[in-house]
Amino acid sequence: MSAVANLSTAVAVRELCEFAAKRGDLDRRFTPAPSAAQGMAGHGRVAGRRAGDYQREIALEGAVGGLRIRGRADGYDPQLQRLEEIKTHRGDVARIPDNHRHLHWAQLKVYGALFCAARGCPDIELALVYFNIDDEAETLLAESHTAAALHDFVEALAADYLAWAAQEAAHRTRRNAAIDLLRFPHADFNHGQRSLANAVFRAAKHRQPLLIQAPTGIGKTVGTLFPALKAMAHAPIDKLYFLTAKSPGRQVALDALALIRPADGEPALRVLELLSREKSCVHPEKRCNGESCPLAKGFFDRLPQARAAAVAVSPLTGDRLRQLAARHSVCPYYLGQEMVRWADVVVGDYNYYFDGSAILSALQMLNEWQVTVLVDEAHNLVERARDMYSLTLDEDALRAAIAVAPGTLKAALRRIGKALADLGNSTAFADDTRYRVLTTLPDALTATLSAFISDASRLLAESRDEFAADLQQFYFTAIGYTRLIDVFGPHSLIDVTLDGPERLTVCLRNIVPAPFLKPRLEAAHGAVLFSATLNPPGYYRDLLGLPEAAPWLDLPSPFAAEQLRVQLALDVSTRFDRREASFAPIARLIASQYAAQPGNYLAFFSSFDYLESTLAALRATAPRLPVWAQARRMDEAARTAFLDRFAASGTGIGFAVLGGVFSEGIDLPGQRLIGAFVVTLGIPQVNPVNEEMARRMEALFGAGYAYTYLYPGLRKVVQAAGRVIRHRDDRGVVVLIDPRYARPEVQALLPAWWVIG
Repeated sequence: MSAVANLSTAVAVRELCEFAAKRGDLDRRFTPAPSAAQGMAGHGRVAGRRAGDYQREIALEGAVGGLRIRGRADGYDPQLQRLEEIKTHRGDVARIPDNHRHLHWAQLKVYGALFCAARGCPDIELALVYFNIDDEAETLLAESHTAAALHDFVEALAADYLAWAAQEAAHRTRRNAAIDLLRFPHADFNHGQRSLANAVFRAAKHRQPLLIQAPTGIGKTVGTLFPALKAMAHAPIDKLYFLTAKSPGRQVALDALALIRPADGEPALRVLELLSREKSCVHPEKRCNGESCPLAKGFFDRLPQARAAAVAVSPLTGDRLRQLAARHSVCPYYLGQEMVRWADVVVGDYNYYFDGSAILSALQMLNEWQVTVLVDEAHNLVERARDMYSLTLDEDALRAAIAVAPGTLKAALRRIGKALADLGNSTAFADDTRYRVLTTLPDALTATLSAFISDASRLLAESRDEFAADLQQFYFTAIGYTRLIDVFGPHSLIDVTLDGPERLTVCLRNIVPAPFLKPRLEAAHGAVLFSATLNPPGYYRDLLGLPEAAPWLDLPSPFAAEQLRVQLALDVSTRFDRREASFAPIARLIASQYAAQPGNYLAFFSSFDYLESTLAALRATAPRLPVWAQARRMDEAARTAFLDRFAASGTGIGFAVLGGVFSEGIDLPGQRLIGAFVVTLGIPQVNPVNEEMARRMEALFGAGYAYTYLYPGLRKVVQAAGRVIRHRDDRGVVVLIDPRYARPEVQALLPAWWVIG
């Protein structure tokens, strides 16, 4: 059911209580919880202990104060006239936080009111039954209530919810009316931008996936946001998620949304920027619970006022969210998560929707929202998703966990160590490598990890103390490993690396993220993935989980061929075995181009070693030529200083790594950048991991070399070269250095508007 129906006609008991009945502290201390299967089994065990006439899963529905409420009570004992709510848990029942108990009682009281109204009971006994899945002990907390008192309790909740629901329904009406009146924020569409907008509108309206290759300069952000918003007024779309790979992409989206406003300038849309916990946290030295953090203490008591203030602020950027949270003394990170429910547009990182525990995806499923998803710079999603669904387990992390573990867990951890050692001893490493892909799952290792998780979960449930950081991290790693091993398939592999006699690393490595991404994309009411580099489309369909028939729109460039001179330097090989001989020729080529046309240039290399060696050669060849270089580790201030060297009135060569922070997502228009040198094809390093990936890609798609090396490499080249021409008046040159650029299969992956001289 869409958000419109939820707000205007009916509400589930859980949603009502989550909104109106939460009280007390925010408590994010990790407590091992039963799985869904364990919870269902626990409910069955409790019901099985009751008398034969015990009634299970009682569907209830009724109107209170003008609000229709629906839910399902766990059980009713007619002999005792007792309605029960069963909650499974682990460990000491006293550890269940007070705010959780308060919410549980609120839910049970709502069920009690509905039950009394349905069956004409003047009063009833209500019982919270806490069932420990480890020892199967029941803790029963019972209270007697009159039907009138329960009705008054629910009526108060309903009044709070209805007031908010009326406000939300009015906002939805105003929002859709304002969207209907929206006009494109510029005088006219850029070249190709109208085709882009039409395609996005159709995809969003008709619930379709779409891949778009849209070159730089076309206005992709406005060209996708505007039609996606327009579709919200013509289809049952509740929200729009704009997902980015990097922080600058969020700001570009927010800037575009600021342009897309009604004629009267009033903010008709609620726009929310989601930031990470690290960037939002006010007290990073404190724990997320009321005993430690002042912003967590009483969080839910102050949340209604903070929420009411937050819905009036748009865009609700990270800075504004922090300021508003400070005024109401609440945690800005968790206030931001709460405001997802009330936002029309959410701007955030990929992981908020595609990660295994992504909040945007979870809320979408829980609330049955219809959501349009826009994925910016979608070429980045392949590697990002691989990281989300990969995991590394190594002996260093295990030793660190053992060092801080309580005595009751050391034995379980040492058994993991023995399983790792046995795995290393039984693995037949080749003479020339310390790397091997396992052909069978390491069941003994998995068993020891599962046993450790069970012991650690029991200890956490029984104690109020949290684990030390190294132990907690290893615990989460173990949980992640067992979850991924449960869904292991051809999309992943398990490899073992021996890095010296004391360090064995086991990596559960995802190489095809499609099985994990496909359900998220299918759940969207239209998923549009766009980038300047999505060629060839079959590669991205295969790896991202899009159907074979998913449309691919390849838009022409708004730039003319004469704006960019593309030159090939075919006489300098950059292959690894000839790399040393290339330093001096590349230095001379750079110096010659600079002498012929002084200005600002970027030179891209496949590695820092290659960069540094060629930089040394250039300094020897042209000692007076201004040069500066990307360092191996640069903070934000250093990155800003690097880009500031590209002044419109300045000249010089900036050296950077291909595929790094300066090869995409930066804008140096006009004289700030007039040329780029791209050294090598960006082909990933040939190593055992990539060679195994190529074998797997060959088996799955019949394109091992292309999927592993060629397509990812040329994508980096095109992205780097795309820094040169950013606006319609720009002029520049790109020099591609390597004889392989003459190959037809390579040139087929370069932009069609380039004319290679």
